[in-house]
Amino acid sequence: MSVLQAPRYVLGEEELDHTEVECLAERAAELKMVPRAALWGWGSVRRTGRGLAELAIDSGCATLRAAGVDPAEVDALILCSTRFPGGPRTHGRFVERILTGTGLERAAFLGITLNRCTNLLVALDTAHALVASGRHRRILVITTDRIEDEKERMESFALFSDGAASCLVSAGAAVPAGAGAGYRIRSTASAQEAVALDWSHEISADLAREANDRLLAPHGLAADRVDGLLHANLFLPLVTMKERQAGFTARQLYTANITRFGHCFAADPLINLADQERAGLLRDGGHYLAAVSVPGSRVAVLLQRDGG
Repeated sequence: MSVLQAPRYVLGEEELDHTEVECLAERAAELKMVPRAALWGWGSVRRTGRGLAELAIDSGCATLRAAGVDPAEVDALILCSTRFPGGPRTHGRFVERILTGTGLERAAFLGITLNRCTNLLVALDTAHALVASGRHRRILVITTDRIEDEKERMESFALFSDGAASCLVSAGAAVPAGAGAGYRIRSTASAQEAVALDWSHEISADLAREANDRLLAPHGLAADRVDGLLHANLFLPLVTMKERQAGFTARQLYTANITRFGHCFAADPLINLADQERAGLLRDGGHYLAAVSVPGSRVAVLLQRDGG
């Protein structure tokens, strides 16, 4: 059994109202989007002047502190980003900064990037497999991203915030009694369609339903019976339509963060989990489904909350 612990995140230090986003009006006109903030869930976004490594270190250290874990007890780091900076000549220094900054100097490391905004859930799937196999006992998972060109902060599907999110994935025996709430990773699943992976394709509700079947059926669950969905913070009508088509109900969606700070790349499921945990919205024993779609792919992780 593997357990997810201490979901934490950091966002860009500068808060921008959507009206301050560069080229928003022009992009909305280009995309034929009616400029009605309430319709899309346009609210605020967060921008950073810091680098990806700094964001990753801040979030990773917050997770370690919250879990009460000595960095020396972490076996591995899985690091995610949609755009790792530089190339092979610079990646060693980039990883070294994060390992040193989090105190994980002797830990193994793995990078995940090609899965776009499903990167984090792919990392959780990988960490779960490594822990379940006995290869590692405790893995720190971090995803970190920021917009480099302000003209790209608005896309047809979301407004983007800069930030990072993290958690620990540990063997059940490595979680001390009284450690607080954790989330048992019950299972993971994905569904892909290679010919639809190009960004010009739409998100597929069919792939979401396929992943649901693979993930939930072995546990006697259905999509509309889980306690909550930890989804991506895309534009409000897109999230609502696609996830309802996938079999979820309105009560299972948590859309408050769409307006609060929009889409933080792959970090959204952990951000939404951490915020609902902090607000006391999660029940002990409840099942929560972290799931994200990009064109051609859906990745999902089923969690069950343990009150500790």
